[in-house]
Amino acid sequence: MAGLKQIKTKIVAMKKSQTVTKAMEAVSAAKMRKAQQTALKGRAYARAAASTLSRLSGSREIAAHPLSTVRSVERALYIVITSDKGLAGGLNSGVLKAAAREIKASGLDTKDVSIIAVGRKANDYFTARGYRVEAFHPNNTEVSGDVVRSLVNEAAQRFAAQSVDKVFIVYQNFVSTFEQRPTLRTVFPLSAEDLRAVVEDITPKKGAFAGDSSAPTSAVYTLEPSEAEVLNTILPMLASIIVYHALLESQASEHSARMVAMKSASDKAGEKQDELTLQFNKARQAAITREVSEITGGMEAMAL
Repeated sequence: MAGLKQIKTKIVAMKKSQTVTKAMEAVSAAKMRKAQQTALKGRAYARAAASTLSRLSGSREIAAHPLSTVRSVERALYIVITSDKGLAGGLNSGVLKAAAREIKASGLDTKDVSIIAVGRKANDYFTARGYRVEAFHPNNTEVSGDVVRSLVNEAAQRFAAQSVDKVFIVYQNFVSTFEQRPTLRTVFPLSAEDLRAVVEDITPKKGAFAGDSSAPTSAVYTLEPSEAEVLNTILPMLASIIVYHALLESQASEHSARMVAMKSASDKAGEKQDELTLQFNKARQAAITREVSEITGGMEAMAL
């Protein structure tokens, strides 16, 4: 049995670890709520974007636009969103496995797949496996418009130039505090169905934020100054809705997973403290009993 000093040192170490994990749990909870609120506040804009695209989908011009043209997939681009840091349970591995599974199911060779990595974990994973990482963006700050525009522009340029035939985005969708679901969406070719699916993801089925996420049916409109000019401006903006909310959902999922992981770590540290305290008390009692026995034995020896 370990000595009393060693056990006491372990108890102190467990208490310090529990203090750190509880602090990280509180920080992650606050960040998760903030990301949730931001996503919900953007719901109205996302619904309006889905409505706009649904109305425009009846136009012949949009079907022939370079950003909405459907082609047979011989080359694909994946925007994979993970975190820069760990300590979030199976959050990152879920996204990476989903992306790898989709790439394998597509039947494309490694040379025909391009990656835009958002987060160090995604960059390290695909670089180590020989994939071509076209760009890397850190994922350790709040979602900014610059990052969204950069991702959309990079993907749009490659798709419009036909260097890739389809653009996917893979991320963790925030379902609840204890559930995050790896999700894959199509960014290009842009379609009303994919945009509506994103809106449904950020619209709760129940509660104060619940609402109807349905979009109007398609119709034909006369666009000014010209259909091409309007679509060239509006389609990248609509695609940015998908990317923006994917980043928000990913951040909310990251903070939620880390909060749950840190709570589990805090609970385990508490259990370990109880075990060590019991072990300490047993060791101390054994030491006291041994000392009493030695004193009694000595007294008996002196009496003889």
